[in-house]
Amino acid sequence: MLALAVFIATLVFVIWQPRGLGIGWSAMAGAIVDLAIGVIHWRNIPTVWHIVWNATFTFVALIIISLLLDEAGLFRWAALHVARWGRGRGRVLLPLIVLLGAAIAAVFANDGAALLLTPIVMAILVGLEFPAAVALAFVIATGFVADTTSLPLVISNLVNIVSANYFKIGFDRYAAVMVPIDIVALIATLAVLGMMYGRTANRTYAIAALDIPASAIRDPLVFRAAWPVLLLLLIAYFITAPLGVPVSFVTIIGALVLLALAGRAIGRGAPIIEIRRVLRSAPWQVVVFSLGMYLVVYGLRNAGLTNYIAQALRVFAAHGIWAASLGTGILAAVLSSIMNNMPSVLVGALAIGQLGHVAPRIHDAMVYANIIGCDLGPKFTPIGSLATLLWLHVLAQKGTRITWGQYMRIGLIITPPVLLASLAALALWLPAVGAIGNG
Repeated sequence: MLALAVFIATLVFVIWQPRGLGIGWSAMAGAIVDLAIGVIHWRNIPTVWHIVWNATFTFVALIIISLLLDEAGLFRWAALHVARWGRGRGRVLLPLIVLLGAAIAAVFANDGAALLLTPIVMAILVGLEFPAAVALAFVIATGFVADTTSLPLVISNLVNIVSANYFKIGFDRYAAVMVPIDIVALIATLAVLGMMYGRTANRTYAIAALDIPASAIRDPLVFRAAWPVLLLLLIAYFITAPLGVPVSFVTIIGALVLLALAGRAIGRGAPIIEIRRVLRSAPWQVVVFSLGMYLVVYGLRNAGLTNYIAQALRVFAAHGIWAASLGTGILAAVLSSIMNNMPSVLVGALAIGQLGHVAPRIHDAMVYANIIGCDLGPKFTPIGSLATLLWLHVLAQKGTRITWGQYMRIGLIITPPVLLASLAALALWLPAVGAIGNG
């Protein structure tokens, strides 16, 4: 029970962040306590670092790329174009914003989609003089689609990167399984948000009130370079996957290229994009958090607590691919909503790793169901992911306050149908693409 007590205390401090205490320091403090009481051992540190390093540095590099492109004006430029495509009808604009959020989440990860796109959408809505209730519908849609459609690529969510690294799933193999499932998740998200907010969003707006998209571009060179760099990044992910090149290496190269372009001197003046501010804004605490939090989670494994989850998974595995997909995914979603998705994904992965011999197709179903549950499950509660807590904080700073009760009422309506549709799609699609191997 000591391992569980340390985990709960660590999670409380990570979520609470008293006096601005960084999440990394809280997580590392929990790991040090576990080391001191013997729940984890020094030999566990390289094991956990091997699990988290690739995911962590990929995530940091992606956020740096996102911040640079945001400073260059790319996301605001895209949002203004989408607003014009809405042709003055809010009911058309809502699904277009959802599609934009899904595209950004796929390439720039869920955190980038939620935290960078939300303020831009809010600014556009203020300019269009949308009533508060209508603006809230768009804000909710932007925040939720960032997670519900963060399935397609390894880089689309930190959860995906951790799982792919742990089970040695290549970028191409992962995409072959999850891209079709993400499309189902997107359709389900559009349907649910349309039913919830279609009538609320049914307002007209003046296109003339919108800024010209070109006015959003602050650094033309970085803006123009973004398109070939992103295309080359995606191509490189697929080319290097069979060679075993870590995705972090490819992503870091992309970030360095954009940093070099953004840091060039304009004549004798300073660069348009302030590189130091971008680098300071990068989530460096995630490096410490990942190692510390996963050491604490590894303590649960050492104490035998993951055995209980493994026992439940064995029951699911014994009843075929549908039970394995739905059971594992729902369990992972519930755990994520209660104990945050970052520790939950490793708890699920460790439990799957303890199963021993199961059919490859069932094993794969559980691996992907665990990812789906940990990507979507956080939307049940505000504590399900750190991105959600940061998103709520950003909204509060912009004058839009969503209480935890309001959030949960919305989350409990939106999330279950999207989660069930995604898990059902997994059970149907995985046999068609075949077993991808256990690594």
